[in-house]
Amino acid sequence: MKLSEVKKALEGIDSLAFQLPDESFVPQNFHITEVGMITKNFIDCGGTIRTENKVNFQLWQDEQDIDHRLKPGKLNDIIQLSERVLGLEDAEIEVEYQEYTIGKYGLEFDGKKFLLTNTATDCLAKDKCGIPVQTKAVELPKVGGEPVPACVPGGGCC
Repeated sequence: MKLSEVKKALEGIDSLAFQLPDESFVPQNFHITEVGMITKNFIDCGGTIRTENKVNFQLWQDEQDIDHRLKPGKLNDIIQLSERVLGLEDAEIEVEYQEYTIGKYGLEFDGKKFLLTNTATDCLAKDKCGIPVQTKAVELPKVGGEPVPACVPGGGCC
């Protein structure tokens, strides 16, 4: 989810809720303690130099501040200030939230609440590492309930 999509979602809701991948919720008294741009400059395992930009939201909860409730309008104000002062771009959102350790999540919106989605590592240079590229299975069209045979020279399919 990009920053522009978050801002649009905030216009249509009255309260903020963030649901974790296990379907539990971040407690309602959370704070967003940081909004910023994270730039990652790196070299992948195939030797390609890469740059990745993400907008970062850090969610935090104070167990003693049980009455805190961040409103959608206030979050939008924080985002607008961050855009103006930090020059945030319309990048993908990464959410940090601490449970046992700091977790990094993607972000989606289901029309009512924000969903923290699992993230995963990946090899960005599979072709250079000898990792086979997985292809998607394609179902062949059927004629009269039977699969159409693959085209072969002289098969009359072209």
